[in-house]
Amino acid sequence: MDWQQSARAGRTMMAVVTTGNGGYDKLDYRAVPLPAPAPGEVLIRVLAAGVNNTEINTRLGWYSSSVTGATEEAADSQEGRAEQKADGGWNAATPFPLIQGTDCCGRVVASADEAGAGLIGKRVLVRACMRPNGFDDLENIWMASDFDGAFAEYVRVPASEVFAVECDWSDAELATIPCAYGTAENMLHRARVGAGDLVLVAGASGGVGSASVQLARRRGARVAAITTADKAELLRGLGAEIVIERGTDPADVLGEGSVDIVVDNVAGAGFPAMLKVLKRGGRLVSSGAIAGPIVDLDMRDMYLKDITLIGCTAWDAPVFPDLVSYIERGEIRPILARSYPLEQIAEAQQDFLKKTHFGNFVLIPPAEQG
Repeated sequence: MDWQQSARAGRTMMAVVTTGNGGYDKLDYRAVPLPAPAPGEVLIRVLAAGVNNTEINTRLGWYSSSVTGATEEAADSQEGRAEQKADGGWNAATPFPLIQGTDCCGRVVASADEAGAGLIGKRVLVRACMRPNGFDDLENIWMASDFDGAFAEYVRVPASEVFAVECDWSDAELATIPCAYGTAENMLHRARVGAGDLVLVAGASGGVGSASVQLARRRGARVAAITTADKAELLRGLGAEIVIERGTDPADVLGEGSVDIVVDNVAGAGFPAMLKVLKRGGRLVSSGAIAGPIVDLDMRDMYLKDITLIGCTAWDAPVFPDLVSYIERGEIRPILARSYPLEQIAEAQQDFLKKTHFGNFVLIPPAEQG
């Protein structure tokens, strides 16, 4: 089929269009024009798309400096409101209306030119974080934050960001990988996690947290995981050597100055304890702040102990190819909590924010249902 001709002829697909900053009423499930790949791009039939904090945060405008609370607080305050935020996206304003969906497992159905011709027919993952100026420049753009993503039947992306995967995982299982595991692997890569390191993971039962536990263990590190009591055994099953109940001071369990690396995508009120538990020369790495972006920082804890604080958004060159190799060699496994039909995105995001699940949620577009 000539997809350019189909697009010009007015063929449509079903998608969730986020129409602006606000509550669940901004998620509009409707027919939209079928995209046609431009030169250097491929068209992917979406088989499954993961649900992440970033889509919720983008819809809420949580990245704006005007927001100081946790994601859940922003969700409650934004319900029924429409307040466009000029700095509410990853790179200033979000280009609404936008099809979100950062995680994509799909099958390549067309290529505009030879750049992606060899991918046609292959099951693939999309590297959602793209470095348009090359990996020597930290400038980055994200699928589903800067241009349309995978909450649709089809998505078009640069062929250079598409990776074929050969494995026996289901489509939904593969869709749990890109954002959560890419973010986690990038943090561990930047923090130089290695064999024998003691790594403390905050929020260890979430998508990025559970990925961090697996990926740190894969590197030979010892892992201490912070979670609720009901998820302790699940994390031990992923390789956590020590499990600390949420609300407990980690220094009471591990001792002050005992940890090599802290992976903290939680932040909020618990942040000061993370610096106390780090060794001299330790590293704290973060790519999020689900419990709140504004934290107390005692500078003496940082400079007197020679601590390095590492912020991570742009994924480095080895991260995604390495992840694909881990999958194909069976070195990691997906944690699929639940799948939903794409049109039930509001229910999926509401359940996601309850934080009672373990692992990742996935949306299945209509062409794949049944």
